Amino acid sequence: MDKKRILYVLLGLVAIVSVMLGVDFWQRQQAAALAPADMPPGSIPIFMDGKFVASFIPDDLAQLADASFVDAEEGKTQEGWLLRDVILLYIKESKLKDDTQITVLSSSREKAKSLAWVEVNAEDNMVMFDLSGRGTLKLVSKIPGFDLRDLWIQDVDKIEVVR
Repeated sequence: MDKKRILYVLLGLVAIVSVMLGVDFWQRQQAAALAPADMPPGSIPIFMDGKFVASFIPDDLAQLADASFVDAEEGKTQEGWLLRDVILLYIKESKLKDDTQITVLSSSREKAKSLAWVEVNAEDNMVMFDLSGRGTLKLVSKIPGFDLRDLWIQDVDKIEVVR
């Protein structure tokens, strides 16, 4: 009886590991269809009109000027980098028109926020990335209607630019 139990437990473990590997393989295949496989872990891809442009990790943003503001809701300082500056690292400003849509997504939170380039480009709006306590990026802002913490996009994992 004990041998049968051990065998069942081992078979169960093999089945669980097989399912996990299968799901991981499937997810990698889906991601590979959209972005290069050589992206470092934790990279955030940027797409323009459906085509991959570049990817970055939070450490890449150290070259940008810091930005900060105090949020009105809790009075906490939000520090990071302007989304405008991040986009301009990888996309020429001449390709961006006032009505170009910038969408920042978090697949794990199933949230997204779309803003026009004119809104992102306005420094007073403070549309920026802040580093969360877990080391992921969150999109924060002072734009009325997007200035509340519950509306911010945490765990950002994709940026889409559509002209």
